[in-house]
Amino acid sequence: MYKCRWILHKRKFIVPALDWDDLRYVLAIGTAGSLAGAARVLSVNHTTVLRRLDALEAQLGSRLFDRQRSGYQPTEAGLALLEQVRHMATRADEIERQVLGRDRELTGPLRVTTAFVLMDHLLPQPLADFSRAYPGIEVEVIENAFLVDLSSRHAAPEKNWSRREADVALRLSENVAEHLVGRKLGMTQCRVYALRNAPGLPQNVTPLEELMRETPWVAFEHEGSARVYDHWLREHLVQSNVRVRVDIFNAKAAMLRTGIGVGVLPTFMEDKHPELVAVSEPIPELALPVWILTHPDLRQTARVRAFIQFVGDAITKKLAHMR
Repeated sequence: MYKCRWILHKRKFIVPALDWDDLRYVLAIGTAGSLAGAARVLSVNHTTVLRRLDALEAQLGSRLFDRQRSGYQPTEAGLALLEQVRHMATRADEIERQVLGRDRELTGPLRVTTAFVLMDHLLPQPLADFSRAYPGIEVEVIENAFLVDLSSRHAAPEKNWSRREADVALRLSENVAEHLVGRKLGMTQCRVYALRNAPGLPQNVTPLEELMRETPWVAFEHEGSARVYDHWLREHLVQSNVRVRVDIFNAKAAMLRTGIGVGVLPTFMEDKHPELVAVSEPIPELALPVWILTHPDLRQTARVRAFIQFVGDAITKKLAHMR
């Protein structure tokens, strides 16, 4: 528990027993702009947030937020306090990462973030083998389509108010954040697939132009914009017959198995879908690298280093044998 003294707006306030558990409520309100938003972030009732804010304002003898129709707006004193609290939160993250980075034990928790398609097709066997080799490390996998901030913390329940989003990220991406460190494990390819022996669908490698002109498609949702696949499909299927749109590759594979049309899938999905046949050559524009990444402060942590080496080597070997 942090104990601190504050100087706000050039006036000196000597405040006893001001601790981080109180200040995190101010930070949550300032970030969310409302009691309800802060309550969601902190996983508490909004009345709890209001009660803690009222108590802190009484202790400081100063109003920290103005209650307006648009939400809770920080006062001048509130802005000064929020600035200092944000510095404290950043510094606390740095201290924890640096301490964890000196951890030499092959035990404890390890949080890994990845995309659903990688978890479903590339990660299971390497993860199982890693768990057998390092039984003291408990791996928690968070499936997420976007790279979370490996250095950030977010609010959680009362006595465990914050936690790092992840220790390691396994990502399929053209670019990765410059502040992260890691290695490229290999390249993935994409091809167009159809249901094997489906009437009316191609069964052999066919030029893309012909597929787009004459074949029904399963594509991604209109609003998708974050992935290279979204951009490519939106550009190339403007005049095509799109029968169904889905949001993720696994849903697309499920629709392709019905024979409704053709669609783009990564080639690493072939092993789990022998009922599908590739009907195009690999598409150069959709070739993407797989990365395994961590924060620089964590790369010397024993369990992080072991995971990156063990799982990274296994996935590298798997990708090297794919078409």
